[in-house]
Amino acid sequence: MIDSRTAPYAALLLRLTLGLLFLAHASLKLFVFTPAGTAKFFGSVGLPGEIAYVVIAAEVLGGIALILGIWTRVVAIAATPILLGAIFTVHGASGFFFNNPNGGWEYPAFWAIALIVQALLGDGAYALRTSRADGFAGDLRGAHSH
Repeated sequence: MIDSRTAPYAALLLRLTLGLLFLAHASLKLFVFTPAGTAKFFGSVGLPGEIAYVVIAAEVLGGIALILGIWTRVVAIAATPILLGAIFTVHGASGFFFNNPNGGWEYPAFWAIALIVQALLGDGAYALRTSRADGFAGDLRGAHSH
């Protein structure tokens, strides 16, 4: 049974955590690896280097949108392919555990599932702009979700 009194705050906590994770990963690409270095890495795994800039922008914008609660469901679903791409291009061949050399797929898979859970839960409490689909969530949105 879902506790409709606390569910909006659970969705808020998940939304904030996912948003901060995206900002942390974008910061790593921007300030440690640099955008040019990230593009070079993408090229080394067989992707067009230009996709690195799209991923960085998606991580920054998606992270901010999740933190603020702007179209949470849409952003969570749209961000899931970033994690799936990380699994299929980089981490998948390294085995399951993320502490394996080159990091396994455990962490990005869990992160992708958390994004799907967020999309299913909706915006949660204190969202600035609720997703259109949240109109169907009814009593799980809570009083603070608008």
